[in-house]
Amino acid sequence: MIRLTALCTVLLAVAAAMPSFAQTEPQTLATPAEAPPAPPPAPEKVYETVRVAITTSEGPIVLALEKERAPLTTANFLRYVDQKRMDGTVFYRAMKLTDDGSYGLIQGGTQGNPKKVLPKIAHEPTTKTGLSHTDGAISMARGAPGSADGDFFITVGALESLNADPSKPGDNLGFAVFGHVVEGMETVRKIMNAPTSPTLGAGVMKGQMIAAPIRILTARRSQ
Repeated sequence: MIRLTALCTVLLAVAAAMPSFAQTEPQTLATPAEAPPAPPPAPEKVYETVRVAITTSEGPIVLALEKERAPLTTANFLRYVDQKRMDGTVFYRAMKLTDDGSYGLIQGGTQGNPKKVLPKIAHEPTTKTGLSHTDGAISMARGAPGSADGDFFITVGALESLNADPSKPGDNLGFAVFGHVVEGMETVRKIMNAPTSPTLGAGVMKGQMIAAPIRILTARRSQ
């Protein structure tokens, strides 16, 4: 009896010393603070342009000229527009680099007409302006750098080989892009596919001259 009582006393003591397994509120791990959302990307800079509408015998072409990025070349073209020197000129060349006319350029302007042409301008290379000969780019025709005046071309498809490339030998300054077509690429492609003469033209331009040049009726600033 004494032993039983002593055993009970020991068991009660052990039980009192054991941790309680009664249900308690579950512990939760602290949640780290969420990182603040990333700031939105800065909006892409919009450069100021000037619109010019060219009305041709095949339809209209609307250009956005890069007043900020190619100021010298844009100012030159606008002088021809404002003085109506482009009126009555023609698109005279269609350089097709593919048989279907989906890649190449059309060229037009004053063709050295002394009654139309203004003094030549300094060259603005694409390495300076940041522009490129993408599809629908308008760029100045030239011989040597600094010889551009009143002749220009519009690309059909990307002709980035016409960009300035300082890694190339010789004349590596490319051509001076100064805007792009915003309306009327269907007119550009129509001119591109105009019949060409197999005999007209000199040097690389032989076979690229439009048999019946496309008239530029007017060129005016547009909204």
